[in-house]
Amino acid sequence: MKLIVSSSSLLKSLSTVNGVIASNPIVPILENFLFELSGSVLTITASDMHTVMQTSVVIESGIDGAITVPAKMILDTLRSLPEQPVTLKVDADTFGIELVTANGHFKLSGENPLDFPRIPEVTRNFGITLPSDVLGLAISNTLFATSTDDLRPAMTGVYMQVSDEHTTFVATDGHRLIRYRREDITTENTTTLILPRKALNLLKSSLPSGSVDVKAEFSNSNAFFSFDNIKMVSRLIDERYPDYENVIPKENPNKMLIERNSFLSTLKRIAIYSNKTTHQIRLKISADELEISAEDLDYSNEAKEKITCEFTGEPMEIGFNAKFLIEMLSNLDASMISMDMSLPNRAGLITPVEKDENEDILMLVMPVMLNTYA
Repeated sequence: MKLIVSSSSLLKSLSTVNGVIASNPIVPILENFLFELSGSVLTITASDMHTVMQTSVVIESGIDGAITVPAKMILDTLRSLPEQPVTLKVDADTFGIELVTANGHFKLSGENPLDFPRIPEVTRNFGITLPSDVLGLAISNTLFATSTDDLRPAMTGVYMQVSDEHTTFVATDGHRLIRYRREDITTENTTTLILPRKALNLLKSSLPSGSVDVKAEFSNSNAFFSFDNIKMVSRLIDERYPDYENVIPKENPNKMLIERNSFLSTLKRIAIYSNKTTHQIRLKISADELEISAEDLDYSNEAKEKITCEFTGEPMEIGFNAKFLIEMLSNLDASMISMDMSLPNRAGLITPVEKDENEDILMLVMPVMLNTYA
């Protein structure tokens, strides 16, 4: 096997799939990229056994073949090179690799490509096509709220419900819940599945900035995504997702309308003075005013600030984790948001006042028990 390729093109392709490679892979060969050359196209594959990503790059010339290449070593080498053609030569007997540049010569050890795990076959039960910008929004609006607790595997991914009316993406970590619904994505095949956090992170980072069609196909155990010259196969999370609809309170007589940026910037300032473990802040809401306060009793830090709002309902005080509120508000684009509440011990619902006609987003955040400071 031999190939000549632009160093920058090769680096770009390797960087696209490098995020799949785990720091401590299940088997050592997964520390490598799989290079497969056919004609003028070099196909590059990375895998961690749960997620596989594949991309391709056009080469200048070459001789067909395959090899696995140490990922870190070749990436570090290419990152330090200026743009130039590079030549890779592979010894089929020893799996030795020579990397030749304009002024340098590097030798590294590859491994037998036959030992690299194959891309799983996806027995496609059904599929949908959706714009990359819509998929990117769905991932951005939900992924941050997934759980990192591996003891609750279902909640470490994003739950996806596809029907003939809409497609719903749901994420929760037990303290907050995001429901993102699109009415412009439908299919006759109603189904549900849970997509892993890592795969969605990789997918989000590799989506193009414009709008291209992403083909998403699903089987009982895998999801398959393809767009441009990128393919991804991800194992689905085989768990039952919590009944999230029952968590969303239906009666919320206390409603606050507030300017999102003003609310967010005030929260960020007040949160500096909150307890570093609980991040607790207090919202004291009346007809036309919101008072946000925090206190860290361990260090005698305290802060309080008032901003205007529109509020209907009985005046109330409620506590929240500032970190959660800040993250949720940062993921909204609306200039005005509505925060609907019932009691200080019941969840609050955040929704944008203005939204896309095909988009419906609801953010739920659980309250925290208030300290007794005045």
